[in-house]
Amino acid sequence: MADRPDKRRPPTRGRSRPRTGGAGRGASGSATPGTGPAPATPRRRPRLTGRSAVLVLVLAVLAVSYASSMRAYLEQRAHIGDLKAEIAEREAAIDDLSLERKRWDDPAYAEQQARERFGYVMPGETSYVVLDEDGEPLEPEATLSGDTPVDPADEQAWWDRAWSSVETAGDPPRTEDAPAVRVDGTQR
Repeated sequence: MADRPDKRRPPTRGRSRPRTGGAGRGASGSATPGTGPAPATPRRRPRLTGRSAVLVLVLAVLAVSYASSMRAYLEQRAHIGDLKAEIAEREAAIDDLSLERKRWDDPAYAEQQARERFGYVMPGETSYVVLDEDGEPLEPEATLSGDTPVDPADEQAWWDRAWSSVETAGDPPRTEDAPAVRVDGTQR
C-alpha cells in the first residue's frame, strides 16, 4: 500500500512543508534552479486556529472559576479571623467575670464594697455625711468647689526667663543721677 504512487500519505504531525511533487530534485533533495516548477511559497498559518481558540476559551473559564473560588476562600478566611477575635474577646470577658466572682468570695472585698456602695459601717464606728450648701448629701465621687479655683502658680518657663535676661543685658535699666553733694565720712 505504501508503494502505490497515487495514494497520498496522511500529513505527519509537527512541521508541515508544501509538497512540490518531487520533480526537479537532485540527489540531495533540494530543487535545482531552472528545472521544473518554481518552489511554492509557504502558506502563512492563521494566528488563531480553532484549537487555540478552544484552548483560550477553556483557560478563561478556568480562570473565572478559580477567581470566584479564591474570592470565596478569602472571604471565609476573613470571617474566620473575625470569629476568632470575637471568641478571644468573650474568653477575656469570661476570665474577668470569674475573677470578679472569686473576689466576692473574699469577706474583706465584700465588706469594702458594702462600705463604698451602701455606706455601711461596722459596729462601734461613726459615720459622717458631708452635705452641700442645700443640705443634700454629696455623692462619694463628688468634688468640693470653692469660690476661687486653686490653680498652680503660673510659672514662667526657663527659656523665657533666660531670654528676658538676654534682653535685660542688652538694655540695662537707667540709674538715677548721682547726688549733687558728696558725703565724705572721714571729716568730723
